[in-house]
Amino acid sequence: MNSEELIFVTGATGFLGVRLVRELLDRQPDAKLALLIRDRPGKSGQQRADLIVPPAERSRVQVYSGDVDKPNCGLDAAAYQRLSAEATRVIHCAATVRFDHSLDEARSINVEGTRRVLDLAAAARQLRSIAYVGTAYVAGERTDLVHESELAVGQSYRNTYEQTKAEAEALVRSRLGSLPGVILRPSIIVGDSQTGVTSSFKMMYWPLKIYARRLWRTVPGYPDAVLDIVPVDFVASAVARLAFDEAALGSTVHLCAGPRGSATIQQIALRAAEYFHVREPRYVDPKFFFAAVRPLLSISLWGRKRRVLRDGGAYRDYFTMRMQFDTTNAERLLQPAGVCPPPVMDYLDRLFNYCVASDWGRKPVSVQ
Repeated sequence: MNSEELIFVTGATGFLGVRLVRELLDRQPDAKLALLIRDRPGKSGQQRADLIVPPAERSRVQVYSGDVDKPNCGLDAAAYQRLSAEATRVIHCAATVRFDHSLDEARSINVEGTRRVLDLAAAARQLRSIAYVGTAYVAGERTDLVHESELAVGQSYRNTYEQTKAEAEALVRSRLGSLPGVILRPSIIVGDSQTGVTSSFKMMYWPLKIYARRLWRTVPGYPDAVLDIVPVDFVASAVARLAFDEAALGSTVHLCAGPRGSATIQQIALRAAEYFHVREPRYVDPKFFFAAVRPLLSISLWGRKRRVLRDGGAYRDYFTMRMQFDTTNAERLLQPAGVCPPPVMDYLDRLFNYCVASDWGRKPVSVQ
């Protein structure tokens, strides 16, 4: 069957997408990939693909210049028709992960982009499955155990990213009666669990950097706030496997560390304090900090510390999270194959090592 496979992938140039493309090429040696990649000024979709696809594998990869933000994913009629005739799998990873988009901007990419990919999947006459890569943070501001079957339970959202990913997942769920599909919800994706390698220094990396550099040690959050992170190698392996698993069809799967593997902000901060030889952070009630302390600091601070205060606002809610993600479906589907997320504390030093070696992404690192 694999010799007939054509896997259509969106978001291939993103942090997860790059790793997923390589995982698919390794795991499905007889399959071909069709990558939807945006043209950039001075660099075509094909040129961007050449940066992520090994030369020996390029004959197996078709590149389509396009964008989920455009009608028909930016494809011309001939390309759309070809994919409709030949695509057997669809893996939709493309999304905006910015927290500061307006609701309309985020919806245009995350919701309407997903709608266009679903329409293409519905037109694919040989479709065997569609895998939608969402996020565990569709749970919004919940503080309890989040089950994989749950989506809208009256929760509010911290930002337009969470809200529009929840809306996109609701759209996918509404189509699963007519399309064979699986919804995959990773939590916060970090570097490789073995090497620490990452190309994205967002999310936990930014506050970690300013803490390690002694620019800031006040945490407007709770020591027992839960940080559920998963390494990119685990997520890519899980997506590549579940996209082909008939037992997964119709399911929603948390690709998360879960209650047994996640860590608290305090656990991570203590290890970081030891590693970077800095003083332990001090915790301040976030409501008090943002209502009273931050306005005063914004007046009195200048230079780098003022920029830290400004930029740190995007991360405020992630120091207060107390929800956990149930991983029952993930364990049922992935554990028999030996695909399990390592506990956060088991590979934290490897992430730190790479941050230091790469100067937080500013210089290349040779990894064996």
